Amino acid sequence: MGLLDEGRTPHGGALHDLRATPATVHWGYFSASLAPALRVASGDIIRAEAVTHHAGDAPELMMDDGVRAIFDGVPVEDRNPGVHIMTGPIHVEGARPGDMLEVRYLQMTPRLRYGSNLAANWGHLYREFDERERVTIYKVDEGSQTATAAFAYDFPGKYTTPGTITHARDCCRVPALPGVRIPVRPHLGTAGVAPDVAGRVSSIPPGAHGGNIDNWRIGAGATMFYPVQVDGALFSIGDPHISQGDGEISGTAIEASLDVVFQVFVRRDFAFPSPLLRTPRHWMTHGFDEDLNQAMRNASLEMLRLLTEQHGLSRDDAYSLMSVAADFAVTQVVDGRQGVHARICHAVFPPKEG
Repeated sequence: MGLLDEGRTPHGGALHDLRATPATVHWGYFSASLAPALRVASGDIIRAEAVTHHAGDAPELMMDDGVRAIFDGVPVEDRNPGVHIMTGPIHVEGARPGDMLEVRYLQMTPRLRYGSNLAANWGHLYREFDERERVTIYKVDEGSQTATAAFAYDFPGKYTTPGTITHARDCCRVPALPGVRIPVRPHLGTAGVAPDVAGRVSSIPPGAHGGNIDNWRIGAGATMFYPVQVDGALFSIGDPHISQGDGEISGTAIEASLDVVFQVFVRRDFAFPSPLLRTPRHWMTHGFDEDLNQAMRNASLEMLRLLTEQHGLSRDDAYSLMSVAADFAVTQVVDGRQGVHARICHAVFPPKEG
């Protein structure tokens, strides 16, 4: 079975539940030295909770007892060097460096009906807004699968501590985005395997291990392939969103906790050096760098690799196809290491025989 046949793999395997608790999350980092929160076999299905670190932006709406327990149970000094609450890690039996971890995201459901967007100090236009930070709280309409702004308020001071809890008094709330509806598309901003690096690796920058890719297409129905770097893969999920645009320009998406169902497979029949995404309609490669031009070049080289190694095209043919049929877009510009993704439609290729 090759990469292009992955959709034909039969489903099956045991079902596991992984709740997010102070004992099963790690706040702000990936680490190869973490003890597994769960052990599974290739082909198993996991139901896991992903909790947003922005639940404190409207605690009365975005926190339940389980979320509060995490905010109360993980000391502020242990929330570093990144910001995201990561559930895991999950040890996948038999996974070893050089393998690929295939993760099929099957379902993503909002845990609560509210989410938060922060126009943050790391946002792309922070100076244009006089270095003022604003929180907009959104409410999900389950019937229409849209989100509307419930209210907004100016954040007091500068948002610097992961998990800050803010109690916005009624006097400080203002209306926002009247009549505007945003399509709900739940996805994970951050997920990945543990890098083969000593100590903690920040959850903020994306990289070969996955991490904070912030591609809104990593939702239900999508499949991600992560290059395994340590034994067991040590896969974690976090930074759940209910909607985001390409760019994530203000600093965050609509941050909201999700319940996630996914299935994992260990793959040894192909290799790829960076996170690779398959959606029902597209293949997508990713490029990351502090320089957006270099991120674009990296995404281009990864798409060239996909087309030559997996689709059998010559380099010249692949280069021409990329220019006339592939779309390139900025994934995000707010995580220090910026991202570009390249996508190409399955429909441009001839159907496989058999």
